Amino acid sequence: MSKKRKPIVAVVGRPNVGKSTLFNMLAGDNIAIVKDTPGITRDRIYADVTWLDMAFTLVDTGGIEPDSKDIILSQMREQAQIAMDTADVIIFLTDVKQGLVDADAKVADMLRRSHKPVVLVVNKVDNFDKYMADVYEFYNLGIGEPYPVSAANRLGIGDMLDEVTSYFNKEEAEDVEDDRPKIAIVGKPNVGKSSIINRLIGENRVIVSDIAGTTRDAVDTEVIHNGREYVFIDTAGLRKKNKIKEELERYMIIRTVSAVERADIVVLVIDAEEGVTEQDAKVAGIAHERGKGVIIAVNKWDAVEKDDKTIYKFTNKVREKLAYMPYAEILFISAKTGQRLPKLFEMIDAVIENHSLRVATGVLNEIMSEAVALQQPPSDKGKRLKLYYITQVAVKPPTFVIFVNDKELMHFSYTRYIENQIRDAFGFRGTPLKFIIRERKES
Repeated sequence: MSKKRKPIVAVVGRPNVGKSTLFNMLAGDNIAIVKDTPGITRDRIYADVTWLDMAFTLVDTGGIEPDSKDIILSQMREQAQIAMDTADVIIFLTDVKQGLVDADAKVADMLRRSHKPVVLVVNKVDNFDKYMADVYEFYNLGIGEPYPVSAANRLGIGDMLDEVTSYFNKEEAEDVEDDRPKIAIVGKPNVGKSSIINRLIGENRVIVSDIAGTTRDAVDTEVIHNGREYVFIDTAGLRKKNKIKEELERYMIIRTVSAVERADIVVLVIDAEEGVTEQDAKVAGIAHERGKGVIIAVNKWDAVEKDDKTIYKFTNKVREKLAYMPYAEILFISAKTGQRLPKLFEMIDAVIENHSLRVATGVLNEIMSEAVALQQPPSDKGKRLKLYYITQVAVKPPTFVIFVNDKELMHFSYTRYIENQIRDAFGFRGTPLKFIIRERKES
């Protein structure tokens, strides 16, 4: 079974219509900063949301600095563009108290032409009887029925989410047959992502296809190597506009989230001369949270002055910066000279295999009881942790359930210890492992 990609829902709207409030409410905690200072949403860009049995990724397309009407409009267009490029469904948020504004109409035109599903949401309707007449005014935007909500009071949210999720399934259904490995090549602009892809394609005949549901900028490239088909998701080709750096970075990260979401394996390209930057660490974190296999490709290695310790030192620096993913594979390459690029395919193959590796339950339990014998489980106030049973419940990433007598006693460090024992036995290089701890009462 191929893993379904989570749909992406983006929110577009003018300053102060309550985007952050809606975002935080759906995300279930105060992630963005909500203040009455327009344009303060700086922080978290995406959040995972579950509604009934559907999961999706909610993306906040960015704050707007309200200087003048033209700036608001141009920044809204920017937001709308990001949303149209990356999202499966767009929430267009307006404000019943500010009413219908010229900028809303202009952005609505853009969204309508995008042919992406748009759900028009009118916020701050804290009293349906009182405001319904004002809500109907928003029909004039010509993008369908306005959904009245109050994000602050959690009113009308269910109807809105029913409408948003009603657009999901069609795409998911098409998604299922394609079980070719999908590899996202991600990294900052100008680290050489495109050159790497061009090199990898090399003499392999390539069909560039616009597979439905891909963003306009991320190109899916099919590559056949040693008789095996791969799909490379390239996040290069950022539209070159002299945007402010922060917007550019946000745009990149949103684009990266949507590429990572669709991939099995993420190749994070970093610049040998720069090392791991803040932004690289952010992107690596997204791949780790999403449970993807990870390869760190250090590009432009030909440009670095070397002695016998260079690789060792550089590797240590990377490991230090990305301490939460010691499993990530590291490869030093040069897209320019082609140095070690063939090895990238070998590594991708190995990581794909590890990412979907299943271990028999009997073997897992042997490893676990040996681990427990070697290092006694922690105890607290005279009660000792007992591990009864372990079994693997999923792949991509490999996911294990451990049954114990008391969840509270299963410290993170002991889980990590068990993980290391499993890795010692099976390698699992390049892939994160997930552990779910369940309690079972002693019989």
